[in-house]
Amino acid sequence: MAGLGSQRILMILMLLCMVAFSTVDAAVRPLAQSRKLSALVEEEPLVLQYHNGPLLTTKSILNLHLIWYGNFTSTQRTIVADFVQSLGMGDGKQGSPSVSAWWKTTKAYKGKAPSKLNQAQTLNPKLGKQKLDGAYSLGKSLKRSDIAVLVKSAIQSRALPPPQKKKNNGEVQLYLVLTSEDVMVENFCSSSCGFHGSSKAGNTYAYAWVGNSARQCPGQCAWPFHQPIYGPQSPPLLPPNGDVGIDGMIINIAATVAGSVTNPFESGYFQGDAAAPLEAVSACPGMYGKGAYPGYPGQVLVDETIGASYNAHGVNGRTFLLPAMWDPTSRSCKTLV
Repeated sequence: MAGLGSQRILMILMLLCMVAFSTVDAAVRPLAQSRKLSALVEEEPLVLQYHNGPLLTTKSILNLHLIWYGNFTSTQRTIVADFVQSLGMGDGKQGSPSVSAWWKTTKAYKGKAPSKLNQAQTLNPKLGKQKLDGAYSLGKSLKRSDIAVLVKSAIQSRALPPPQKKKNNGEVQLYLVLTSEDVMVENFCSSSCGFHGSSKAGNTYAYAWVGNSARQCPGQCAWPFHQPIYGPQSPPLLPPNGDVGIDGMIINIAATVAGSVTNPFESGYFQGDAAAPLEAVSACPGMYGKGAYPGYPGQVLVDETIGASYNAHGVNGRTFLLPAMWDPTSRSCKTLV
């Protein structure tokens, strides 16, 4: 089970602490000085190896189903739904740079040759079915294993469609559980902002979880929209949709979905231990624009009217801030701006 948060949080906090010990203010530190700090630690080359397992990027349609666990407003649900729809919309229906342009990097994650079925194509995400669980069916304190229980229950009750049969090579399901800010999930904040996993019996399918950190740990899971709990306390960016928790969730949803399609069964693209891997997005922590360094998200776009920061346009006039993704073609972390 791959957790996007554990590696991402630990790397960010370690590097933030290194910056904090410097006598130069982070807000005016030249990029070269930041690189000198990182050079103090010998790092592995950033290469995500392919481990010859199945990928979801070899499919053509990704149906992304949502389970809303807890108390979410209709506005919050609409923001997330618009983001999911933006992943699969063509650039012509969004401004530039676009959410769909960010997603197209997943096309470079190719499977085993020579079968055409294993070669990456443009996986087109679509907003699937949605289930509301406002009654907190498993309570407000969940174990990580409860996420799989929620998904299995939703499938068995037919609230969400079942996984595709193996003979269907063009379409695949991904189930995403989203928990509200008053729900505690095992290891949330301490080592994880979200994770993805897969079923172990019957038709194998992938699922993921992301929590709303607004009340519990926005400095860890909603940065740069909130001041970090460690390191330089520079002013946070204004969230593009006016909701620190939800805009922070968008970042983590992007990371978990990218990890789910490029490493769905712990045998795809990753670096390090399969149980705690660096994946497509978690390999590039804290990077949102050019010139990013620990404690500084990089040069992003700013809405002239409301002052909110973003780097991607979506459907219905929405904007989002999306993290860097490791690009297999250039073998580097790629940002939209």
